[in-house]
Amino acid sequence: MMNNETIERYGDELYEALLARRVVAPLLEREPQIRVEDAYRIQQRMVARRVAAGERVVGKKIGVTSKPVQDFLGVYEPDFGQLTSGMARSEAEGVDLGALIQPKAEAELAFVLERDLVGPGVTAADVIRATAYVSPCFEIVDSRIRDWKIKIQDTVADNASCGVYLIGEAKAHPRQLDVALAGMVLEKNGELHSTGVGAAVQGSPVHAVAWLANTLGALGLPFRAGEVILSGSQSALVPVTDGDELVCTIGGLGTCRARFHGRSAL
Repeated sequence: MMNNETIERYGDELYEALLARRVVAPLLEREPQIRVEDAYRIQQRMVARRVAAGERVVGKKIGVTSKPVQDFLGVYEPDFGQLTSGMARSEAEGVDLGALIQPKAEAELAFVLERDLVGPGVTAADVIRATAYVSPCFEIVDSRIRDWKIKIQDTVADNASCGVYLIGEAKAHPRQLDVALAGMVLEKNGELHSTGVGAAVQGSPVHAVAWLANTLGALGLPFRAGEVILSGSQSALVPVTDGDELVCTIGGLGTCRARFHGRSAL
């Protein structure tokens, strides 16, 4: 187990890389014995620095939900990161790439909670009862790790490669649609880019949220009413540059539109 001094040093390094829009060498290259548990402690330090600077934790995100990504990272369960108030964007304002380093977008389903959800023991039915509504959304992931050369320890430490997120205005209660079977269409600059389905995310986005509620509940971290939970990507990662527009449409729910402007660091 890493000592507290080392944990804080890496957490501070990642936070400072975020502010300076620069990359750092993969942690696993420098600390071959780093464990996932150590990486989550580094993540907590990085997020604590954001909170100390005036941001609030407003939700969670689930990552590494697809089998190809799990195979690539050598891990066979999802990971999670924390969403802060400084990450939220709106359809009206779009996404300023000038605040990011090496961004890629992915389309998914966001759950907004109307009541607390405290694991372990949370079921899919509990998730549905606790949800105020679901909306299509984009997460723009961004890595502080050089060349996206990440393994699970690197991305976990780097707050699950969180960048910013944008939730569409379309809303529905999860009882109103089958989130596992609802199809998703992703368009880039007016052309079809990819299609997906909720079942690609742990069998259902609801199951992914239940998994995370139970995982965090065992660590003493409940979901709170009002929090946003990003349930995991239903699309391939999409590189984005100045002037791009992405539109995600989820059947029976509606669309989310993301316009990008500015220039990322890399």
